[in-house]
Amino acid sequence: MNRSVIRKRRVGIKYLLLALPFILLVAAFSYVPLFGWAFAFFNYKLGFKFSAMDFVGFDNFIKLFTERNEILRVLRNTLVMSGLGILCSPLTVIFAIMLNEIGGRKFKRFVQTMTTLPNFISWIVVFGLAFAIFSSSGLLNTILSVLHIPTSDIGIMGNGKYVWLFQLALGIWKSMGWGAIIYIAVIAGIDSELYDAAKVDGTNRFQSIIHITVPGLIPTYLVLLLLSVSNLLNNGFDQYFVFYNSLVADKIEVLDYYVYKIGILVNDYSYSIAIGMLKTLVSIILLFTVNWISKRIRGESLV
Repeated sequence: MNRSVIRKRRVGIKYLLLALPFILLVAAFSYVPLFGWAFAFFNYKLGFKFSAMDFVGFDNFIKLFTERNEILRVLRNTLVMSGLGILCSPLTVIFAIMLNEIGGRKFKRFVQTMTTLPNFISWIVVFGLAFAIFSSSGLLNTILSVLHIPTSDIGIMGNGKYVWLFQLALGIWKSMGWGAIIYIAVIAGIDSELYDAAKVDGTNRFQSIIHITVPGLIPTYLVLLLLSVSNLLNNGFDQYFVFYNSLVADKIEVLDYYVYKIGILVNDYSYSIAIGMLKTLVSIILLFTVNWISKRIRGESLV
């Protein structure tokens, strides 16, 4: 056997061994829990042995249909919040372009650092800040009262009319700087000779952005957009858990929170597993649909 082939195999085995712990972690936390889906077909009670549980068949899945109004309400909230996030995704691209156009390096680094930091702030801390500012007795209502401007007794955090937009604004503030890093890296990879040639042709900065920067970002944006569409039902838990209250419960209860409520608060573990299985099935369908769309539009698949 050729020495170069043997060397390549040794290098491949070395990399495989390095990746093995991470593969085991993925298997332990992503695939082993799938065996728990069996509990959806039993009347699971915490503390009982598997053999002592009553087999209920597809009763929990039939319950999904009988309680479809509740499921549809939760799906509506989930899809609206995810859909609003997708509609506002171009803001991250615009922010990355604007950040790239900043001339001063120190000021540019300062802005990038300050806009990236919110991504590392816990949602509990974000809730504390939002409560101090937007609650009925918060800073905003206090300032409006001093200015003799009518205010709401419940504040924006308890107003069901604005809960979707409020949560969207918080999500954008928290994730925009972090999401822009990808686009900044893509802009850095665009050939600088294209900008030099455009400058020679007499284009200004705005025209260079429209004809060079934006086309260079579109392939990356499309990939991230398609991945976001395939991930519609996974819009998080932490944010909606900490901001949940009885005044906005009807609008803020997304699928992840609903699974938690049914499984942990109501103690109906089997039914919550059935809901989780439904979510997984829909997510897989969305993923393969988006993969097909990617093949038709880009000529390349995502998976």
